[in-house]
Amino acid sequence: MFSKLKKWNTLRNQLSFVFLVVMATVLALVSVLTYNQVSSLLKSNAEKQIDQTAVEANGRLESLYKQINTATKLVMTNNNIQRVLSRAYEGKTIDFYERQELGGIVNTIQANTDGIFEFELYTRNMNRILPLDDSSLLSRIDKKWIIEADKANGGLVWLGDDPRNTDNFMALRRVNLIGKGYDNGGYLLISIYSNYLQFENETDHTNQFSILLDKDMNPILSNYEGSLAPMIENPAGTLSLDNQDYIVTRQTSQVTGWTLIILTPVKELTAGINVLRMVVIISGVTGFIIFLVSSLFLSSFITRPIIKLTETMQQASAGSMTMNPSVTTANEINELNSTYNQLAKETNHLIKMVYEKEITRSRSELKALQAQINPHFLFNTLDALKWTLEEKDEEELAEFVVAMSELFRYTITKQTNGDWVTIHEETQHIENYMEIMKMRFGDQLKWNLFIEPRYQDVKIPKLLIQPLVENAVLHGAGNTMDPCTISISVEPAEINGYLIVMVEDDGPGIETEKMKAIQQAMLSGGVLSNQSGNGMAMTNVQKRLELYYPTQPKTGLEISSELGEGTKVWFVIPLKGEEEHAENHIDRR
Repeated sequence: MFSKLKKWNTLRNQLSFVFLVVMATVLALVSVLTYNQVSSLLKSNAEKQIDQTAVEANGRLESLYKQINTATKLVMTNNNIQRVLSRAYEGKTIDFYERQELGGIVNTIQANTDGIFEFELYTRNMNRILPLDDSSLLSRIDKKWIIEADKANGGLVWLGDDPRNTDNFMALRRVNLIGKGYDNGGYLLISIYSNYLQFENETDHTNQFSILLDKDMNPILSNYEGSLAPMIENPAGTLSLDNQDYIVTRQTSQVTGWTLIILTPVKELTAGINVLRMVVIISGVTGFIIFLVSSLFLSSFITRPIIKLTETMQQASAGSMTMNPSVTTANEINELNSTYNQLAKETNHLIKMVYEKEITRSRSELKALQAQINPHFLFNTLDALKWTLEEKDEEELAEFVVAMSELFRYTITKQTNGDWVTIHEETQHIENYMEIMKMRFGDQLKWNLFIEPRYQDVKIPKLLIQPLVENAVLHGAGNTMDPCTISISVEPAEINGYLIVMVEDDGPGIETEKMKAIQQAMLSGGVLSNQSGNGMAMTNVQKRLELYYPTQPKTGLEISSELGEGTKVWFVIPLKGEEEHAENHIDRR
């Protein structure tokens, strides 16, 4: 363990560690201070915003209340309504036409006031004047509300939801007769649309609840479906409802006496703080990485001359004292380096002659041991292996050895006609190769040869088709678990006097981007970046076609492929008359 620690106990690592600790400490202090200050500011601003929202909502409710109050006062103080209620007060009968006249007045006021669904006017005996039926006020509301209206002496009394229409809520006020010493002349029942007092913040904060209470803490309006008792009893601060914490904000109106309670989830207040925390963490990690890279760079810059000199001195153990030409800005290191260079120069001068003689002797011994390997030795060995396998009834392995022997013989031995072979010889070589590949792929690999007998003796360059077949096997059958069939065909081309040689597989095909890269490599004469696979084989065949058929512009290699549809590769060659010209052309090169 100590040996491993000693390996890391370098001057560079020590400097890096010191720089990193100092920078990380400064970064941590700055991050903590920034987070605390900004989070406090965000929370304070959020609470102020909620308070301002409550004030604005309360102001809006007061404005709506004043509108309803004004509209009802217009009805109560209307001369005709005062006159009719005074006649009822005196015990006189109100005829239909008087009621109809009052209906027109009330409808006019209602039409010019937003939020009011209906006005209902009753006499002091609670008989209905408007609308035009004979219902009693007691059939609409409980008697306790009439008592409350009498106590309010003309002020608005909020009753809650309308039992006949839950989309509305009701208010009641007593009509005082101006000409009768403000005595009770009747009652005005107002039906108001519930959405008239809808909270504006309902769409802005889906998790925020608002409750409007009258002066007796009875609910007027609420978007919270649970019990209101906890929030009524809790004057301010935080409140836990349904496993979630809320900030309670209360605002009481001096105009209406209503109390507005707003419940805001704590997590909404801290949403900005969570973002800040993430920003601080990301900034801290980023800063740490920057400091780490900077410390490594700085320590490397300082220790690089020392490391270079140390590495140069360590090479002396291998018998070669190399000069160190590096020059630094530090005088101490330059002096040390100069002393070492002088020592190395003198030592190398002493061992130079012995060292060169030893090298010369070693090279002579190496050349004496070199020998050429005769290919026939390989063939004889494979033949002996074949007979041994046949004696042991290993027929399948014997056939595999024969195919391998023929494969090597075709590839290594020199042909009588240079690099040109017949199509029959090339296809025989392909058959041997496919037999070997079948040992790997088994029944997954199948192949077909479609060559007309009259083209068997056509001369082509040696190993021109086999690389394409190898490509089809490796990238067709090799990239799928499904059966794969390789088809090799030699047929007359559309151009008279030419043959088209095609290698086709029904494997997985080639991706579009890789296809473009292969085609670009063939056009530019290069290979793909990985120097293997489709690109290298294609480029190799393309170059050989250009070398062996220099006067035939139509012999270029073509390829087409689609994912899931397999791959086709083909080229066109002349039937005859090209091999001699091609060999002369290659010799001139």
